[in-house]
Amino acid sequence: MSDLVVIVVFSPADAAPKIRRALADAGAGELGEYRACTFSASGTGRFEPSLKANPTIGTPGEPEEVAEQRIECVCKRSKARAALEAMLAAHPYEEPAYHVYPIMTLEDL
Repeated sequence: MSDLVVIVVFSPADAAPKIRRALADAGAGELGEYRACTFSASGTGRFEPSLKANPTIGTPGEPEEVAEQRIECVCKRSKARAALEAMLAAHPYEEPAYHVYPIMTLEDL
């Protein structure tokens, strides 16, 4: 099985450059002789903070919509924890939405 994972994180559009940089500085996004490789797609994030939340954007108890970017990058498993910790430290949200997926390469098939 490949030693790579895909990290996906959803970010407010204005914070995306800082998050991409944090991921890259932690070693995510390395593909052969390239580094800091990411893909971003724009969309709308929707959420409703609980009354106990301390949201960066929005008001507790009120539905919110935010222009966000889905940021994706590959990462070696050995660097994934550090990359996630760097991403979380750079992220402005109280509870960032992110996922980590194992991947298969051609050699795995």
